[in-house]
Amino acid sequence: MGTNGNATVNRLALIGIPMAVFVLGLKMLAWWVTGSVALLSDALESIVNVVAAVIAWGAIHYASRPADADHPFGHHKAEYLSAVIEGVLIVVAAMLIVQEAVPKLWAPTLMEQPALGLAINFLASVINVVWATILIRAGKRHRSPALLADGHHIMSDVVTSAGVLVGLLLVLATGYAILDPVIAILVAVNILFQGWTIISSSVSGLMDHAIEGPEEAAIKQAIAENAQGSLGVHDLKTRRAGQAIFVEFHLVVPARMAVADAHEICDRLEAAIETVHQGAQVAIHVEPETEKAHGIRVKVERSKA
Repeated sequence: MGTNGNATVNRLALIGIPMAVFVLGLKMLAWWVTGSVALLSDALESIVNVVAAVIAWGAIHYASRPADADHPFGHHKAEYLSAVIEGVLIVVAAMLIVQEAVPKLWAPTLMEQPALGLAINFLASVINVVWATILIRAGKRHRSPALLADGHHIMSDVVTSAGVLVGLLLVLATGYAILDPVIAILVAVNILFQGWTIISSSVSGLMDHAIEGPEEAAIKQAIAENAQGSLGVHDLKTRRAGQAIFVEFHLVVPARMAVADAHEICDRLEAAIETVHQGAQVAIHVEPETEKAHGIRVKVERSKA
C-alpha cells in the first residue's frame, strides 16, 4: 500500500474515535430517558466501539512504520493484535450485558419516554451504518485488518440496534416488559458470535495464513505470463501480514544462463506481481535446471535458428 493509502487508513482510524464517542453519547442518552436494559446493552457495546477505535488507530499508526533492524519485515501484524483485542473487548461487553439483564428478568419494568429514546437510538444507528460502510470499503481497498474489524464490528452493532428497536416496539405493543431483558440477553449472544468471528480471523492472520482465491490466482497468472526464458518455478509460498503481501518461490533457469539474464527475469516477475498487488514483497531463489521444476509451469521460449 502506498503513502496515500497509509494516510487514508490513518485518517479514517483517527476520525473513528470522535465518531464512536458521539454515537456512544446518543445511545447512553436513549438509555437514560427510557431506563431500558436493552438500550443499555446497546450502549455498553458502543463503549467497546470507543475503546476499539482508539486501539485500532494506535495499531494502524504503528503498523505503518517502515521496516527497521529489529523488524526487517515491517510492523504490519500490529493490526491483527488490534483486532484480537477488539474481539476480546466484545466478549467482555457481552458479559456485562448479561450481568445487567438477568436481574431484570425477575423484576421487569416498562420504558419511560419510549418514543424519544427509540428515536435517539435510531439516529445513532443511521450514523453507524454510514460509518461502518466507509470503514469496510476502505479496509478492503487498502487491505487493513484493523479497519475491516472495526467496520464489521460497527455493522454488527447496527444489526444489534435494529433488533433492539424491533423488540422494544413489541414491548410497547404487547405491554410485556419482560421482553426488554430477554432482548438484552439475545444482544449479548449475538455480539459474542461477532467477537469470536473477529478473534478467529485475526489469529489466522497472525499465523501467516496463505493468500487464497482470486488474489492467489492473480499471482500465479502473473508468474506464468512473465517467466519467459526460465524453465519454470516451484515451491510458491504466499502470506499476508496486515496490509502487506509476501511472495516467494524458486525459479529454474538453464544451467548456462548468465547471472544478468536470470536477474532480468526476476526483475520482470517482481514488477508483474507488484502490478497485481501493489507493495507486494517478492523473494525469488534462482536454481539451475538440474533442479526439476514443478508446481506452476511456464512455456519455454525457443530461440530462433
